[in-house]
Amino acid sequence: MNPVFEVLSEPHPDRTSRVEELKQLGFTWANIGEEPYWIDQVVAMNSETYRELEYASSQLWSILDRTVRYMYKNHSLYELIGIPRILWPMIDDLPLPEEGLISRYARFDYAIDHDGAIKLLELNSDTPTGYVEASIATPWICEQTGLQSPNLAMKDLIAEAWAIERPDTVACVAYGEHLEDSGTIEALVRHSGLDVKCRDVLELYVDEGVLKDSEGREIRCMFALYPKEWMAVDEGGDALAYSIETGNLSIFNSPHSILLQSKGLLAVVCGLYELGQLYNEEERVAIGKYILPTYNKPVFEGSFVSKSMFGREGGSVRLFDASGLLEIEDQDGFDTSVLFPTVYQKRADLARIKTAEGELHLLTGMFVINGKPCGMLGRVGGPITGNTSHFIAIGVR
Repeated sequence: MNPVFEVLSEPHPDRTSRVEELKQLGFTWANIGEEPYWIDQVVAMNSETYRELEYASSQLWSILDRTVRYMYKNHSLYELIGIPRILWPMIDDLPLPEEGLISRYARFDYAIDHDGAIKLLELNSDTPTGYVEASIATPWICEQTGLQSPNLAMKDLIAEAWAIERPDTVACVAYGEHLEDSGTIEALVRHSGLDVKCRDVLELYVDEGVLKDSEGREIRCMFALYPKEWMAVDEGGDALAYSIETGNLSIFNSPHSILLQSKGLLAVVCGLYELGQLYNEEERVAIGKYILPTYNKPVFEGSFVSKSMFGREGGSVRLFDASGLLEIEDQDGFDTSVLFPTVYQKRADLARIKTAEGELHLLTGMFVINGKPCGMLGRVGGPITGNTSHFIAIGVR
């Protein structure tokens, strides 16, 4: 059998010209300062593993969607998974989107080991980045090395999703200054084919329940790289929530995507699974195979991970050894466990690959756009994949 992962190429001797070419395509942060964020190599995943990854993503997407519908308007479960109380009315008063489309733009993160065992670490159903790396840079690299790229479908699926939602504004924090977030929303707008304004989140304000930009233009439908849980802690977040509750503003991903976003959702899945509730036999098999045991308390015999229910970029992640002693913790990302509850998950092994930057752990992302698994994102770094990790392209052979 082919190895699950194999690094096929060596870095090109003329990195500068390749970085410039990627910049022209819209990937402007291949280097961050003097440091190479993009590793100019490509990882080949064998086709058998990719087909299983695609199947796992489809099954898990359906399972998590079903779980959110089961939880809808159940405040004891909202509290269990860390949903801030101030957001409960907004979530309850708005109708759930159609099945499978609570989020139209999401990304699973998986640990896949050298034996091909696939384990879900988490789902970012609200504001995933890595879109430019996956949809633009990865196909460009795969074409040069003769690998198939399932990521080619991402652009068309974005166009499908945005044609339905039809936002008039797209926003991120520090638009025009933060290269990654600005480049991400610009690529999404470009691939949507729509005439949409890009704005800085910090220039927006609410006037009598209506969201406006710095020019006084009313915003009626918006996509923002702004985590919805921050509405509970940001100044003006309650006003934004009120604008959504009163129907003056629609946003996508849907406000209900915060239920999918919470890492505590996996603890609910595990609890229902162990009680024999909700899921059919095929779903139960998928849960047992692909979802790591996850709980609200550290009840493990063996090594485990703790993380904030709304941690991002590795922030708040702590790895504990088999005796329950702290082994490694993230030092780079913001520790959101000071704001939100903690969840505990059995540890899983990440494959290690040899790259130009050394032997690194490989995290495999799978985007789900408009309800369809459609594109892989490779990131490599230490045992905790944080905001100092590198991007490396993954293709299929």
